[in-house]
Amino acid sequence: MEHNEIISKTVSFVKASLQHAEGGHDWWHIQRVLTNARHIAKSEPCDLLVAELAALLHDIADSKFHGGDETLGPALAGEFLTSMAIAPEIIEHVQQIIRNISFKSGFDKISFQSNELAIVQDADRLDAIGAIGIARAFSYGGFKGREIYNPEISPNLNMSKEVYKSSQAPSINHFYEKLLLLKDKMNTPTGKILAEQRHHFMELYLKQFYDEVDNLP
Repeated sequence: MEHNEIISKTVSFVKASLQHAEGGHDWWHIQRVLTNARHIAKSEPCDLLVAELAALLHDIADSKFHGGDETLGPALAGEFLTSMAIAPEIIEHVQQIIRNISFKSGFDKISFQSNELAIVQDADRLDAIGAIGIARAFSYGGFKGREIYNPEISPNLNMSKEVYKSSQAPSINHFYEKLLLLKDKMNTPTGKILAEQRHHFMELYLKQFYDEVDNLP
């Protein structure tokens, strides 16, 4: 099967699978991550097919929407890719990226690295910051019924993985617990450059947010 046909079939599968997904983790998130990954890949040595497939399939079954099950995503991706007779080494590489791409995976000891993981992880992290990242944070917070802001609940900057996964903190806290940390966790030169501007926008947003909160008439 040709590269373009593999990608086309994967796009169709992901679109169908995420048809009713939460707005911050829907097809449009996937499309942005794919676009980011392709852009970053232009400057990085990589297997583009692996990077594209991982970008497309990385949220096929995000654990936070499936009871914390971190095995379901890689399993579903593997089943789909096997059905297309993709080479086993490509399937395994894509599954490893899915297992290791998330922010919460950083709480564990790093057990896998590749250029393709670096690319797709940066692509995904870029979509978690800037204007889009702000929109996604509040979309997910609303989906989970969380407060936007509560000055009585301070950000927790020393969370364990399990505490992070179970957190019900206000959405504003998520900026300090994750989003503002991502700029310094980018892997690639291109990712780092793009993250700087988006990070700055979040800082401006938070300044405006607190100006409005603190200066109520």
